Amino acid sequence: MHEKFIFFLALVVAIVLLIILSQKIRVAYPILLVIAGLVISFIPGVPVITIDPDLIFIIFLPPLLYEAAWNISFKQLWKWRRIISSFAFIVVFFTAFAVGITAYYLIPGFTLALGFLLGGIVSPPDAVSAGAIMKFVKVPKSVSSVLEGESLLNDASSLIIFQFAMIAVLTGKFVWYEAAGSFFWMVTGGVGIGLLIGKIFMEVHKKLPTDANIDTVLTLVAPYIMYLTAEEVHSSGVLAVVSGGLFLSRHQQEFLGSASRLRTINVWQSFGFLLNGIVFMMIGLDLPQIISELGDTSITTAIGYGVLITAVLVVVRFISSYGAIAVTLVMRNFITVASRENPGWKIPMIFGWSGMRGVVSLAAALSIPVSMSDGTVFPQRNLILFITFVVILLTLVIQGLTLPPMIRLLKLPADSRGQEKEEDARLFRELTYDTISYMKNKYGYVAEKYPFLSQMVKQWEKKYDDMENVCSHSDSKKIYLELLQYQRRWLVEKNLEMKNLDDEIVRRQLMRIDLEEERLNYTSF
Repeated sequence: MHEKFIFFLALVVAIVLLIILSQKIRVAYPILLVIAGLVISFIPGVPVITIDPDLIFIIFLPPLLYEAAWNISFKQLWKWRRIISSFAFIVVFFTAFAVGITAYYLIPGFTLALGFLLGGIVSPPDAVSAGAIMKFVKVPKSVSSVLEGESLLNDASSLIIFQFAMIAVLTGKFVWYEAAGSFFWMVTGGVGIGLLIGKIFMEVHKKLPTDANIDTVLTLVAPYIMYLTAEEVHSSGVLAVVSGGLFLSRHQQEFLGSASRLRTINVWQSFGFLLNGIVFMMIGLDLPQIISELGDTSITTAIGYGVLITAVLVVVRFISSYGAIAVTLVMRNFITVASRENPGWKIPMIFGWSGMRGVVSLAAALSIPVSMSDGTVFPQRNLILFITFVVILLTLVIQGLTLPPMIRLLKLPADSRGQEKEEDARLFRELTYDTISYMKNKYGYVAEKYPFLSQMVKQWEKKYDDMENVCSHSDSKKIYLELLQYQRRWLVEKNLEMKNLDDEIVRRQLMRIDLEEERLNYTSF
């Protein structure tokens, strides 16, 4: 136990150093971590790491999905809802079907049910990998929004396919109307449970005398309760976490104070950073165990099957990407779409090449039981595991390393960062002047009485600079806190009113207000 603890401690240090290296050489850290784990696994004397699928599904998956749901822009998610839904559900189903047919006809010993089982495993692209890569290149807001939105939902659809295929393998039959009913319940039940538990947690935050530490702990507990509750009633735990996370993120200004919001953001950034690093390192470390269980199939043949399935995934995603754009161009003549602009051929190229696979695929493969209900060995389990690993490795390394130069080569339309800065400055000016008007109309008679308020108004009129010469009157602090609360309400209402206003800009302004309030609370009055 002592040696294993030292080994895992060394792994954490290695993860931190590798992520620092990835930032230095501008390579997505999941790629380096998987390769490093692969290299470490072949060092003599290194303990054999066996990944428990429950460890990933229960411990890792809920918080990672929850963090993504809190950070995504709900406005962008809704704006691109049609194409996100098509990628997260239709494309995943199409991918699973293509993989299933390919495996059935070209891999000896694979039944159609086993093919669909493999298809459900490898169909969802990994959210973390695409997000890590996009940090090093500039892409249009629409591209990153669609990829982020897709990654929130595709895990649910792929795991639903996986579960239905597993039932077909274990029972030898597939009843379509029962599957349709189960699918309906998994989707609606998962979303409903997530929203219900999210509402309960919001009321707990509101009505109990919590502080920043308790609020942070509650946010850490919430995704696990959502996931486990949904899975207990055989609905989608993934959709429960996503819907609950989106709901709480949308209403966080109503039930979390500034200190809780700032503390929660810091804790979740570190927590997510550690979880992602451990998961990708463990993927590489698990290879020796997977190879040892390959059985009679030669490693060369198994690699060939992995390359075949990877090729199918890439081709299907390209077809789906261009197909989705073609459908959008046709349907915009009949319905209102998010954008009337022609995306051209470059945007679908990026979508098509952004299909890196990751932790969910490996966890699903590992969750396949070793034996059937009658005691016989589960057919092709070891080969499915190995093919899944090859798919993850090839897509992460090949697509992950080539995607940034491809984006630069395509020379996409200029990023809107300049426009964002201009919009940010405009919103800040409008917020400042409106707050000054509010204060003068309500508290103009006391402005001269409290030099601090007068000074702050002058600072707002200039640049809203650091607070200085804070006076010792509690009334002054109370009024200023009210002004900050007014600014929050103003920003939230403005965000709802202006459909084209970027959520990220509003979030930056809200965080600035939180920081201002915290600085005020720690200042002596």
